Amino acid sequence: MRATRLFIFLAVAVLFVAVGTFIMAFRHSVLFHDGKSDYVIVLCADASTSEQTSAKELQIYLEKIGGVTLPIVDENQLEDGQKHIFIGFNKEYAEKFNVKCPKNDDEGYTYCSVGENIWIYGGKQRGTIYGVFSFLENELGVRWYSADCTKIPTIEKWGFKGLMHSEKPFVEYRHLNYCMANSNADWLAHNKCNMGWSVHDNEYGGLTGYWGCHTFSYFISTGEYFEEHPEYFSMRDGKRTPYTQLCLSNPDVLRICTEKMKQVIADNPQYWVYDLSQNDNHFPCECDECRAIEEKYGGHSGLMVWFVNQVADAIKPQHPDKYIGTFAYQYTRQAPTNISPRDNVLIRLCSIECCFAHPLEECEHNQSFIKDMEDWSKIASNLFVWDYVVNFRQYVAPFPNFGVLARNIKAFKKYNAMGIQELGVYNSYGTEFHDLRTWVISKLLWNPSQDAMALAAEFINAYYGTTAPYVQQYFDLCHSLINDSTMLGIYDGDTNPLFTDEFIAQGKIILDQAKQASASASEEIRFRVEQLCLQIDYMRMMRYPKEAKEDGTYDRVCSFARQHNIRLNEWTTVEEFIALYNKLMNGEITIEQITDFITKRWIEQAG
Repeated sequence: MRATRLFIFLAVAVLFVAVGTFIMAFRHSVLFHDGKSDYVIVLCADASTSEQTSAKELQIYLEKIGGVTLPIVDENQLEDGQKHIFIGFNKEYAEKFNVKCPKNDDEGYTYCSVGENIWIYGGKQRGTIYGVFSFLENELGVRWYSADCTKIPTIEKWGFKGLMHSEKPFVEYRHLNYCMANSNADWLAHNKCNMGWSVHDNEYGGLTGYWGCHTFSYFISTGEYFEEHPEYFSMRDGKRTPYTQLCLSNPDVLRICTEKMKQVIADNPQYWVYDLSQNDNHFPCECDECRAIEEKYGGHSGLMVWFVNQVADAIKPQHPDKYIGTFAYQYTRQAPTNISPRDNVLIRLCSIECCFAHPLEECEHNQSFIKDMEDWSKIASNLFVWDYVVNFRQYVAPFPNFGVLARNIKAFKKYNAMGIQELGVYNSYGTEFHDLRTWVISKLLWNPSQDAMALAAEFINAYYGTTAPYVQQYFDLCHSLINDSTMLGIYDGDTNPLFTDEFIAQGKIILDQAKQASASASEEIRFRVEQLCLQIDYMRMMRYPKEAKEDGTYDRVCSFARQHNIRLNEWTTVEEFIALYNKLMNGEITIEQITDFITKRWIEQAG
């Protein structure tokens, strides 16, 4: 009898322990509740500037979200048993989970629960801060949509169990070249873009940069050299010609470029890659010496690689960690033969001629580009893609390419791209879906497995408030124009058959409804809708100039563009565009004369 009682007692005890263990395993740890929290934020002893920033931002956002202010303490101030969120690498946790310390420049991150505590860590430069931002984003619903639109939810109680999330970037260098992004380093950091047009030190871990673009004219300019040394420049039709390219077979050109490149690196040591590339024109040298090298190495790109390799060789002894970059662009896009770029040469491949209506790999028009990308990937140790997500000729016209964005980014990585620049409207705010594009592309550069259309819908819902259903309807209408035969290029004009009269009429009806719905919304929403309406108003102004003058469309476009300094194309200011438009419509000039004006502007800039 006594044995039976003892057995029952032991069985109950075992059951109690098992149940307790089960409950503990599945119990939520509560970070905050009703404006109270038992937690502190702990910084690792050797916290970097960005890790310190991440702790401060975590503190700020938790206060906004849950009404709690968590103290920030150093690692050596943490009390035994004190609940905490640990920021940065922790040796004790690392030993427990057999985790190695990440390299400083490792941009991957992990956030996880350790009992009732949370640990967020990654590389000290940007990895840890990306982990903190992702924790706020994934677990608490914070979104940094644009410079003037951040979503911060209010939460009464938040708890966690079994947190374990790790990520690393899809591609190493992520450059989103849009005006809003370029002028907001904090937004870039929150959305995990690590590259700008230039190097930028800041409290978020900084931005890396790619020095220069179309730099032949920088190293040997027409103004400085042509009068005394015309032999430095392209021979065209038997004559040395200014404002063209350089004669790369000329030994003095090589000497000058090498010397000046050494000086550029000395003056700008913070960059990792330095550009030595063709000017933005189609006038390569035709002299016998240049042509002989091209014949040996498979064309214009062979001559370019031959030239750049020599500069890279001269740079390497003093700067073994630096790269010399050059373009595979237009007449140099095709990969060379019988020569390969040096290990410290980076090839920047440009997709400028492509159709962007369909994924690059699936579009017949783009097969030559895919072949070039594949060929370069076989011979170049370092490949960087300069992609285009813009119509330079019509900044405010619809450019319905969201459906291809993710797949194109995946294609670039498939062919070993170490970095991607998505070039959009870099010199003006207020253009076609400007803020929407920057946010969606930033998300895809980090992880292109996401659904671009779902991201766009999320943004539209948050950014346009009560008018969002109409904006979404218009966005869907734009993308419904794409079919198997569609061509979408970055220099399409207003006569593009993609934009039918029916589309313009339907778009106007939808955006008029959005404008009516915005009447009771905030001033901010009304402005965003009015900015969106510029798309259809602009197209009506270009397509039906007489009617646009009569019904006020012309005045509306001019007034809004002037007031907010919104460029309508890449090459002209607002006032220049309006002046040229009026002269064209009045028959005072022709399209050809406008083209001449733009060409002259390019030449002046190439100087």
